[in-house]
Amino acid sequence: MNIKRILSSARGRSDAVAFNGMAFLVAYDPDAAEGIQAQTRNCLRFLETKLSEVKSGKQALLQVTVFLSDMTMKPAMDDVWCDWIGLETNWPQRACVGADLGDEVTLIEITAIAAQSET
Repeated sequence: MNIKRILSSARGRSDAVAFNGMAFLVAYDPDAAEGIQAQTRNCLRFLETKLSEVKSGKQALLQVTVFLSDMTMKPAMDDVWCDWIGLETNWPQRACVGADLGDEVTLIEITAIAAQSET
């Protein structure tokens, strides 16, 4: 079994796992910037880096779940998301849910499934 794991700085978990042409990822803002738009930009930058590390990209995203600590921040997050995701041909299936993210600093976390490049 050929499983590629991109280990997280947090003990006991990976930021990305790739297997059999599929990639499973988690993204967050490692800097815990001030405000949802800054955290969303940093989180998406982190996601893009991890996608690259498993030979994928945002155009290959299949499913994304966005977790927000406060659902009233969704419109501001969506503005950043829509700028980042771009053309309709990149749009994955996406859900957004409210969640307790464990502290008062973390505003957003994203999980994603993507196809890997065939090259």
